[in-house]
Amino acid sequence: EYVGVDVVENPAAELLGPVEALPVEDASFDVVLCTQVLEHCDDPAQAVRELRRVTAPGGRVLCSTHGVQVYHPSPVDYWRWTHEGLRRLFEQNAAWSALTVEPAAGTASGLAMLLGTFVEIALRRTVLARPPVWLLNTAGAALDARSTTLRSPVPGSLIPNFHVVATA
Repeated sequence: EYVGVDVVENPAAELLGPVEALPVEDASFDVVLCTQVLEHCDDPAQAVRELRRVTAPGGRVLCSTHGVQVYHPSPVDYWRWTHEGLRRLFEQNAAWSALTVEPAAGTASGLAMLLGTFVEIALRRTVLARPPVWLLNTAGAALDARSTTLRSPVPGSLIPNFHVVATA
């Protein structure tokens, strides 16, 4: 069963509310999926506490959020993360039996994503943008696949997205 939550009226979501105050009972879910939300919430620490509250013992929180990204208010855009910042956020705000924070892609993909975003904007999000954006993304992923350094969050890296797996 999937239960969607959104902060705005959304026909695809069953519940209305912010991530900092989810309108459900404690330990309601075995899996909590939180994708691309933390950068938009007012209080990320409270959001993590709330994700833990609604996760059943032994359950998991699967969370993704931006490392680098263009400004994109929806309705607001507050935060960008590093792997160390996310680890600290999750460790300091809830008790987890296990926690991993991994880059979803590497520096070449990050650069390709940012450049592709501007190509898409320059071509006014027309069908003309698709081939160069596809080529940029494909080349970025291929370069990341060939280099551990590009895939790793090392000094100077540009990680576009992080995945957090937290086990209650």
